[in-house]
Amino acid sequence: MNETTRTEPSLTVLYDGACPLCRREISVYRNLQPLRSDSPVCFADVSDAAVSLPPGTTREQLLARFHVTGRDGELLSGAQAFLALWSALPGWRWLAFAGRLPGASGLMERMYRLFLRFRPVLQRWAAHWD
Repeated sequence: MNETTRTEPSLTVLYDGACPLCRREISVYRNLQPLRSDSPVCFADVSDAAVSLPPGTTREQLLARFHVTGRDGELLSGAQAFLALWSALPGWRWLAFAGRLPGASGLMERMYRLFLRFRPVLQRWAAHWD
């Protein structure tokens, strides 16, 4: 991916670097140190054609939704991907905990899908701020 570390990352965040909303959000996450120093978080801009993709995925698939891969190679998307990332970062674990309460992840996934419908409009709006 685009960052090399001596320790295999606990998570690789697959994000759309061409999206102004995504860049802003990823910037927040990048500035945080993972809770465990032996489990770094790696960030891969899948809008960059030079970035290799996880097996069995397409660039279009990865650009359409937020994804992370775990150390074991498991691909998570949407709310489950956010929960995995938040659980690895200081200051966000409380949200990961809340998202794992009964019914919460399903609600988060529905909200995320609603957000995706408005994402193109929000991207254009955010591009004006860049």
